[in-house]
Amino acid sequence: MASSKRVTLAQVAELAGVSVMTASYTYNQPGRVSDQARSKVLEAAERLGYAGPDPSARSLRRGSTQTLGVVLGEHLTYAFDDPGAVAFLAGIAEVCAGRGYGMTILPITGAPDDVPRVTGAAVDGFIVWTTSDDDPVLAAVRATKRPAVIHGGPAVRGLELVTVDNRAAAAAVGVLAFAGARRPAILSFPLSRERVSTIGRAADLPHATFPVTRERLQGYRDAAERTGFAWDDVVVAVCARNDAAEAERLAATLLGSADPPDAIAAMGDQQAAGVLAAARAAGCAVPDDLAVTGWDDAEVAARLGLTTVAQSLREQGAVCAQVALGQQTSPRAARWSLVRRSSTRSSTGRGAR
Repeated sequence: MASSKRVTLAQVAELAGVSVMTASYTYNQPGRVSDQARSKVLEAAERLGYAGPDPSARSLRRGSTQTLGVVLGEHLTYAFDDPGAVAFLAGIAEVCAGRGYGMTILPITGAPDDVPRVTGAAVDGFIVWTTSDDDPVLAAVRATKRPAVIHGGPAVRGLELVTVDNRAAAAAVGVLAFAGARRPAILSFPLSRERVSTIGRAADLPHATFPVTRERLQGYRDAAERTGFAWDDVVVAVCARNDAAEAERLAATLLGSADPPDAIAAMGDQQAAGVLAAARAAGCAVPDDLAVTGWDDAEVAARLGLTTVAQSLREQGAVCAQVALGQQTSPRAARWSLVRRSSTRSSTGRGAR
């Protein structure tokens, strides 16, 4: 039976009849070794079952893993299913590829092993996808003393932040959503890490610990008051996830109520797509019966004619990676703009319906 003891580079060098340095160069700097010596080393390694230098030991010697860790507060499949997450990760990957770095996705679920998984990650720095004020992973990332940047929020002392002005953008798109409406509603991202799905008046909402959700709600409040609505009476449907199917179910509930909304501002284009599907099923004409807005200007927004907030998550991902790798310091607020399409009304006042 083969021994389970790891074969060492010194043993390979001895069998090959070369120095340990020559054997090391064979793997790490092959251009410094003759073809004859390299052949001897590789032949000896094959005979002994030597797989090559230990990558973790090499990283320790080099002082770098050449890997960035992306802390994702979603199910791992979200990284591949959600268009926004895909774009964000592509921006990170582009920068990493240019520097010869890899990328490790570290999903966090609220389980007790979140913190040790993050602190034990063999990475040179962290990028944290938007999370809540009370997420213990934030303190864990900070305690590692490695470069780290947070996307979306919250702001943490000692860590960089890359985000848009969510309140200003929500106020701007909210005015378009609520123009000509009499019964505005909002389709919200989750309020907290508990991710409770609910429908109620804005006055009855618990405090939102996700900064992105909180700031967008503040912006929609600004828009509601600017267009003459009492914020406390605005209906808010909170989604547990940024998911079109869940948004469609909640929108169907809203549209089937005794006093259905005639305007819905959604915090994401995926959500807005779900609202449009519910509107079609309910026989609501958009925008005459129901105005709808989204957020991100993803491909689905153009296809469905959605008025939305445009931002480049790919660009933001790239900036996060540059900051984590020390290529950029003190990042400016990310850019955003309004894209007006056919899902909103042209009126700037309340409708007379």
